[in-house]
Amino acid sequence: MSGDEFQWSAVDELRRIVGFGSMGVAERRPPGRVTTMTASWSPDELRLVNAAGELQIAVRRSDGSLRRWVPIWVVCAGGQVYVRTWYRRDTGWFGHALRSRRARIRVPGLEADVTIDDIGDASTRVTTDVDAAYRTKYGDGGAGSMVTAAAAATTLQLNHE
Repeated sequence: MSGDEFQWSAVDELRRIVGFGSMGVAERRPPGRVTTMTASWSPDELRLVNAAGELQIAVRRSDGSLRRWVPIWVVCAGGQVYVRTWYRRDTGWFGHALRSRRARIRVPGLEADVTIDDIGDASTRVTTDVDAAYRTKYGDGGAGSMVTAAAAATTLQLNHE
């Protein structure tokens, strides 16, 4: 076996996914075999988020402290949590979220740390699902500014830490 080939056992695979060696120390993963793991939202958490008219988000600064809480509309689609702003900008909560990629959110009954993925309008399926969720939750009239092409380009996925 050459140095670039690996033979994997089930335990090795689990360690690779988790990212730790046998001694609990982070180790280098083989090239091309990267797995990102995030905690899933539970059905109860999704229910709480979806029931909330607004979610409050506080983006993390580089030192880990929280910026001020900002209320924003939120929807759930496909077992994920999404937020948008009505246009893409590098200022305010949205600009801070793009740079930090970490925040804390709260709705009645739930407060959680999240990581932020900039989905934008890269996935037609996600855009369609999130548009439908906004229309269902906020009505055609209320959701109008949140289901435009400009708003779809601002789609952020919030991943439970």
